[in-house]
Amino acid sequence: MKKVILIITILITSTTLFANKQEFRYRKYDHVRDFYKSIAKDAYELGMKYNIPPAAVLAIAGVESGYGRGYVARITGNILSLGANKGDAELPALYLPSIKKTSEIIYLPQNIAKYSKDELLYKKRAKSLKKDYRPKAIAGQQKELDYFHKNPQMFAKAKRKNLEDFTSKWISEKSNIPVFRDSKAWLEKQVKLNGKKTLLSKKTNLEFIDGIGGKPMSFNYRETWPKKVKAVMKNAGLVELIQEIDKGKSFKEAW
Repeated sequence: MKKVILIITILITSTTLFANKQEFRYRKYDHVRDFYKSIAKDAYELGMKYNIPPAAVLAIAGVESGYGRGYVARITGNILSLGANKGDAELPALYLPSIKKTSEIIYLPQNIAKYSKDELLYKKRAKSLKKDYRPKAIAGQQKELDYFHKNPQMFAKAKRKNLEDFTSKWISEKSNIPVFRDSKAWLEKQVKLNGKKTLLSKKTNLEFIDGIGGKPMSFNYRETWPKKVKAVMKNAGLVELIQEIDKGKSFKEAW
């Protein structure tokens, strides 16, 4: 009897794991895993501290930065694509090449050196208007674009600061943007009524995404934006990831 129960348990566990792998189909990509491994803990801590749904924050960061692969995010640490406010340094216009075959924009000297002139297409990239999280001495300048590549610990700090700006300043009841104020007020009400755990629910994360985007004067006015963010949240299993981290599991265990 014990043997039969053990076999049934193994089958149920295997079926569940297979179902999760099928459902969370983005998890098969190494760059997706590596990106979320670098920010999941910070997003969880800051989201719970400031009452912003962490899984939604992770999904937005994935969409806005191309899972950390976009050149603006890699140069500036601005994975959420936050605009520069008055007094903030912003990434200037840059003259950078892209690989003709893939259209990938490259900026690291060692990567540019791998290609011949015929394989690259140089183009002036417009000012990003995004906040540059590099140190003040170089922020907003065309030099040392590889700073975070050479200083991974500082890169981690910059990404955390970017997440903190979003969770503590952008989505705020003091925001000049009505949908941000309304969303923050709604979240505070939900937390007051249902406790902090409501920030971990799929429903709260979905409603938050719809609340801040897909309309004029919002985080992103395009109607397709919330759909993209929610698709990433679903296919990378970000709600489930955060729920497991909340239980005290490491990223490796939770993923």
